[in-house]
Amino acid sequence: QVHMVESGGGSVQAGGSLRLSCAASGLTYHMYCVGWVRQTPGGQDRERVAYLRRDGTTNYADSVKGRFTISRDNAKSSVYLEMNSLKPDDTAMYYCAARYGDYCVFEDSNMWGQGTQVTVSS
Repeated sequence: QVHMVESGGGSVQAGGSLRLSCAASGLTYHMYCVGWVRQTPGGQDRERVAYLRRDGTTNYADSVKGRFTISRDNAKSSVYLEMNSLKPDDTAMYYCAARYGDYCVFEDSNMWGQGTQVTVSS
């Protein structure tokens, strides 16, 4: 059974930084594309923030380019999201997700964490 657990969320002021972590178990981690998806309060908007393929290729949403960095440690079955220069618009629940292979669309994957809240105040 797959488990994914996020940590590192919290409340910061605009311009601050946070580092999210997600530890997984129950899967051959290096065979998966991994990433982060965020959902705004009320669940109105969902956005794939970043993903990282098996070969190390990364992709970022335009809204976070230059501010967020995704990384992974396959030995620890973990993915990280370094978030800098945070803005109030970054306020959301952040979920880590995984999908086997390199098709990094997570909406129809059943491998999600429970989420960690990030709140950025102005």
